[in-house]
Amino acid sequence: MNDRSGVTQTILVVDDEAMARTLLRLVLARGGFQVREAEDGYDALRKVEAELPDLVLLDVMMPGLDGFEVCAALRGAEKTAVLPILMLSAKTDPASINKGLQVGATSYLTKPLPPDELLDAIHAALANRPSC
Repeated sequence: MNDRSGVTQTILVVDDEAMARTLLRLVLARGGFQVREAEDGYDALRKVEAELPDLVLLDVMMPGLDGFEVCAALRGAEKTAVLPILMLSAKTDPASINKGLQVGATSYLTKPLPPDELLDAIHAALANRPSC
């Protein structure tokens, strides 16, 4: 998807499951986005530092740094303090959802999520992001 300047927007997909990353990459590519992938929280932080994406799609349950820790780390850095972060997780309990929002997720989405709803949530997050 292109932003207002005509540049294709980039989404970093962070998930420790290769199949989940592949499915998300296909949905996002069909939606017109460039997709980068990270297989764990440490990889995500390295990739965000190397090339700032327009949005991060972040799984919660990962080895090492989980999604909550990654989100908190991104919110704690000036460069990524307002970066849209959508958590996408199979954890549907209210405590997990609340924790995701408390650590700074723009939105907390639960799996499984139909592709159209995912793309709608991404478009909304990108449209509502604060100016830097």
